Order: sequence, then structure tokens, then C-alpha cells
Amino acid sequence: MLGLGISGKEAAKLLQEKGAHVTVRDSATGDARVNQRAEALRRLGVAVELGEALAKTRHFDFCVLSPGISLKAPLVRGLNQPGLPMLGELEVAYRYCQCPIVAITGTNGKTTTTELVAAVLAAGGKQTRASGNIGTAFSAAVRESANLDVMVLEVSSFQLEHIVEFRPRISVHLNLTPDHLDRYGSMEEYEAAKWQIFRNQTADDFAIVNTALRLPEMKARKITLSATGAPADYQLADGWLVARGERVLEQNRTNLIGPHNAENMLAALAVADLYRVSREAAVRALCRYQPLPHRCEKVAVIGGVTFLNDSKATNIDALEKALLAMQAPVVLIAGGKDKGLDFTGLRPLLREKVKTVVLIGQMTEKLFAAWHSAVPCVRAGSLPDAVGQAGQLAKAGDVVLFSPGCSSFDMFKDFEDRGDQFRSLVQARIGSA
Repeated sequence: MLGLGISGKEAAKLLQEKGAHVTVRDSATGDARVNQRAEALRRLGVAVELGEALAKTRHFDFCVLSPGISLKAPLVRGLNQPGLPMLGELEVAYRYCQCPIVAITGTNGKTTTTELVAAVLAAGGKQTRASGNIGTAFSAAVRESANLDVMVLEVSSFQLEHIVEFRPRISVHLNLTPDHLDRYGSMEEYEAAKWQIFRNQTADDFAIVNTALRLPEMKARKITLSATGAPADYQLADGWLVARGERVLEQNRTNLIGPHNAENMLAALAVADLYRVSREAAVRALCRYQPLPHRCEKVAVIGGVTFLNDSKATNIDALEKALLAMQAPVVLIAGGKDKGLDFTGLRPLLREKVKTVVLIGQMTEKLFAAWHSAVPCVRAGSLPDAVGQAGQLAKAGDVVLFSPGCSSFDMFKDFEDRGDQFRSLVQARIGSA
């Protein structure tokens, strides 16, 4: 097992329980969380090698790669065992799964859609569990699979890279826009990784796909969705979620805004129909669903200014969709780690929606160069500075939108840490307003 993140730890535990002799390797040495996981595994009899211990060599039957580890990583090259089978945690857990799977992928919207699908299935009386990239590792959730009607999985391109037999009963592919180009050599390579979700499906399976996607030949029965007016089995029309020509639910009755969230709900509705969940139960679940934190989350209204936390926006498409959902003038806080993306295409939308951009992080100068001719841009040295400047620039009726469009790892532990810090900074302004 290479990598001692959450999925790596759970895959190691699962394999150990099934009688395998497991060795886990991770190059980290000073990470407290990695050290804690290492000690927990050692107590279970798992061999764990950290830091310099990676120089040890042994013969292995196969290697399990954590999603974040590339085949080019020194950790992989250090194995020095040509021809060693490389499997992902997704593949390993699948081999022990005893129930059908709904697998959801796409550049954006995966987590929301996974939660929505689990909610509508539960509303229809199905025993289900959401896991995968959503937070609970598939390797941990799979222990419950014998007692489930269906497992709902959020799967990333990284997780799909190393599947062999993994086969979802229903696959969902929401969208594909530029992301992770610091890992993939091209959009075509990124696209091919996403296509793996269809690889092992048969004519007995279903693929729910956005009409905007370019798709490979597939054996699964295709069901289409669209929120852009394109003809589809499930579509957004005049503010309604429509299923095969039947109006089901007005989007404004739900807590989710924007066409992108309409697509997420349409995908959930399509899964509900395949599982024969009543429309009444599905609509009830969609209306009750509350957006997850860090996804256009309303933090506060201060002096007539609405502060939204959209820290989950880690790429261009997520930022674009957040802006499209805005009805009021926007003061945008953006920036973060450089992932090799080109932001110039957002200039027309920025002119339409944004009064001023406050820039932070590693991408500050690149974003300034890309945007300053379209919209006023100012630089901030930190997130507290950015929140302070945005609060001064915004007027009553405006929105301060924290939608970085970049990953968080230049300044924060992850997007949750980034969003939590933004929320705390905004809440601290309430008492001083």
C-alpha cells in the first residue's frame, strides 16, 4: 500500500482483515496525522515504513496506490519491482462489495450529487450508504455492503486511473472542464481517466450523462441530462426539473441555486426513477436537502452585504458556475495554488457580474494579468486582508463571494480549512459592524 491518507489506511485495514500480509509506505515523516495512522495500523499488525525506511525492498504480489499518488512519484519508482500490478483503493474495495453500486464522477458537483442520490434512495426506503471521495473511504463502507440495497460512491479521476474490474450498476458523469492539469498532460488524458467509469459496464447497466460531454463508445444504456436547454431525458425547462417530458419540481422550491445544481438534482432524479422511488418521496428529499458547507454557503448578511463561502470552488468551472448563479453585484475573492489553468476566458462573465476582484495566494499575479483589463483587481496579502478589503468595497445589496477558482494548498490544509477560516473571519465582523 502506497500512501497513508484516509483511503490508504482503510484499504490496508481491509486487506489485513482478509488475511493479506500488508506493508504500507509513505514518504511523510513529520505529519502528525500520518504518524497517528501509522501507529494505529502497527497495532493491528500492519508493517508501516515512513521516510527513510522507504529504501527497504521486498517482493510484493500487488501494489495499492492511494488516489493522490502518481505512477511517476518516487514512492512508486522506489518499489523496483517491474511488472508489479498496480491497483487503486477503489478496485480493492470493489472486490469485497456485496451490493450494486451507483458511481458518480465529473469535475464539479460530485459530492452534492452523491448526497442527493443517497437522500432520494433513502427516501424511497432503500438501504444505502454514501462513500468514496466524499469523506468515508469505500474500503471502510464496504464492510456494510451485505446489508445494503445500493452503495453510492463519489469517484474522482485519480481513483478511476487504476481500476481493473470495477463496475457500477449505474454510472453518473456530470461534466468535464479543465482541472488537474498539473497532474494530467492534457485535457484528453484527463478525459480518458474519467471514461474509465464506463469501462466494465454492460448492456444491463446504465450511464447517466450530461449531453454536453464527449463520450466514448459504451455498452451501458445511456440516459441524458441537461440544464442548458439541450434536448435530454432529464432537463431544466422554465425553472422546472423535467423527467422525460413530465414536470416534476420547480427548482426555486429547493435550497440549491444555479443550473449546475439543477443538473445535480436531475441526475439524482434519474437514479431515483431507475430504483422506482416514488416521485413524491424523491421530491420530498430534493426539497429537504441542504447544501453542504463551502458550496455557496451563506455565512452572514452584514450591513446589507451577503457573504458567501464557496471555498469548494477549486477550478475555473466551479468559479464560473458560482458567478452564473449570482443575481446581485459581486465583490469576488479569488486565488490560490497554480494548477496550470488559463483564466482569461472568464473575462466576459467578470465584466457582467463582478464589481471588483480581491486576489490572494500563489495565483495573484497571474489572475491580475488575466483579469485587470476586464474588472478592477486589488491584491491582498492574506485571507484576513482580503475579507477586510472586500467588506469595505461592498455596498448594501452586494455579495462578497469567496470562490477561489484554485486549490487551497498554497496557504491552507485543504478547501475545508480555507472555508472555515473565511467563515470565522466573516463571523468576527458581525460584532464589529
